[in-house]
Amino acid sequence: MFDLSLIKEVYSKLPERIKQTKSNLGHPLTYAEKILYSHLFDFEGLTKFERGETYVNFMPDRVAMQDATAQMALLQFINSGKPATEVPTTVHCDHLIQAQVNGLADLDVAKNANKEVYYFLESVSNKYGIGFWKPGAGIIHQVILENYAFPGGMMIGTDSHTPNAGGLGMVAIGVGGADAVDVMAGMPWELKMPRLIGVKLTGKLNGWAAPKDIILKIAGILTVKGGTGAIIEYFGEGAKSLSATGKGTICNMGAEVGATTSLFAYDTSMERYLNATGREEVAKLANGIAGHLAADPQVYENPDLYFDQVIEID
Repeated sequence: MFDLSLIKEVYSKLPERIKQTKSNLGHPLTYAEKILYSHLFDFEGLTKFERGETYVNFMPDRVAMQDATAQMALLQFINSGKPATEVPTTVHCDHLIQAQVNGLADLDVAKNANKEVYYFLESVSNKYGIGFWKPGAGIIHQVILENYAFPGGMMIGTDSHTPNAGGLGMVAIGVGGADAVDVMAGMPWELKMPRLIGVKLTGKLNGWAAPKDIILKIAGILTVKGGTGAIIEYFGEGAKSLSATGKGTICNMGAEVGATTSLFAYDTSMERYLNATGREEVAKLANGIAGHLAADPQVYENPDLYFDQVIEID
């Protein structure tokens, strides 16, 4: 399901763009900064942007939409006159299915109640080269993790749990339908340069503890607004000990503290997950530039110098 040519293109530019960014800014980079700066809409106009102050134009690699917000977004895209989307785009039919009885029964009810909506979404998707995931094909953020997410990439999705893809080292941000249309039409996507919150995880989970407990601890520290306007970047030996799906759970729930998104650096757990989901080629490509798919060593040595806030959890 993944677009290998897209990933190859991103990876071919990433090392040089990171090198140029470090040279221009004059300091080591966090992993989030590497992805953000390498996805500037106008990379030639590279300059230092003030976190939490400057609005910046980005060019994400992918767009994903759920069925409720995709309706108006696709109507707007049709009016753009474009023959196809400028970036790979997918539509996922999951939000209009209501849980009442059981999976099959609820699916049948949704198909009947939303027949015209599904037909519209599918026909427009087919016309404009958009990937269409029919009702019952899966939950949007899980389908993305299993098929489309890749380390070092940047995507937007019309779902608050789009950051789930951070479990595979991707900057994935939840947006509204209008933002999705802009990117689909090849226009820049504007975002205020996020603040950076570093979370150092030491030790390992044991006993009944699960990855969800980590983000619940973070929520207790940051509360529901503490992550607003910030990207949460996890690192440390504790981060490496978590599975890719465990990382995804933590990133998914970052929305509950208001975070713009969350992510982990590329490691062996992500490599195993890519291999297990039939993306061995992506794992090989990521291994080839693994040094660029994490923060610079100096950041991990002195995180207080490079993050706006640092939290340590054992």
